[in-house]
Amino acid sequence: MTLKRTLTALVNVIVEEAGRNPEFRERVESVLDVAKPAPKAKANSSQKPSAQQPATQEKRKGGRRAPAMLDPIDLAKHGEAGLRNQLGALDLEKLLDIVAQYGMDPGKLVMKWKDRERVIDRIVELALARATKGDAFRAE
Repeated sequence: MTLKRTLTALVNVIVEEAGRNPEFRERVESVLDVAKPAPKAKANSSQKPSAQQPATQEKRKGGRRAPAMLDPIDLAKHGEAGLRNQLGALDLEKLLDIVAQYGMDPGKLVMKWKDRERVIDRIVELALARATKGDAFRAE
């Protein structure tokens, strides 16, 4: 029997026994120093949000940005003017969401920019390039 199979069989036996025997499970948890999860508090609509909880739903979890509001590559296929018009209506955070979702910042610089027009120019530049990529191979 290989080492991988032996260890897998051992872990399976431990898991089965921990499922059947609560005393054994507690001993394993104490050895592994597994913290028991805190009981979930029921949400009460009359409670005020604490200082630790975000007041709005805009708080992002795990450092992820919100989904993009529009598809710049699809808009670029219909023309630069329409793309610029749609992007001009968005604030800086929404523009950066587009940059993040469509991978328009390989050098990790655009996400640091604070000038909306500069970000819009970068989105337009890359969206037009991606929209026309492969046109040489397409029959017209």
